[in-house]
Amino acid sequence: MRETLISMLEPGIVALGYELVELEFNAHHGGGLLRLYIDHPGGETEGHYVTVEDCAAVSRMSSELLDASDPIRSEYTLEVSSPGSDRPLVKPAHFARFVGSRVHVESHLPREGRRRWTGDLVSTSDSGVLLRVDGNEVVLGFNEIKTARLVPHYGTRRE
Repeated sequence: MRETLISMLEPGIVALGYELVELEFNAHHGGGLLRLYIDHPGGETEGHYVTVEDCAAVSRMSSELLDASDPIRSEYTLEVSSPGSDRPLVKPAHFARFVGSRVHVESHLPREGRRRWTGDLVSTSDSGVLLRVDGNEVVLGFNEIKTARLVPHYGTRRE
């Protein structure tokens, strides 16, 4: 379902001038939740912030597409929002854009008894990422990564 919804909605979102960062669909008894995270190409790193008007435009377009093709047979709620300061990193391009940032990564399977790493995103390659965690380097393939998010940086604390 997820891939079907992405292939249906992403071209329209791109045509409106946005990037589909992530799509989540959670079906449950009595209804479901379809959540779209959008950003401007370049996003906050280029001074572009997602506004309520941006979310409304994507919501209207997405609703029209979903109503016309009816891929979700049960009732659901559609939400459109910015990815936030703890934005998900899903595509290789997301990781490349945020090299030098602090990230939290969870793997599908444990490695050396560990599935979660929080550290600095040092670099990316075609196959994965290099993290610096507690002074050690950790290489994870994109196929190993279950979830990844930026760790919000709220500035320096004043003493």
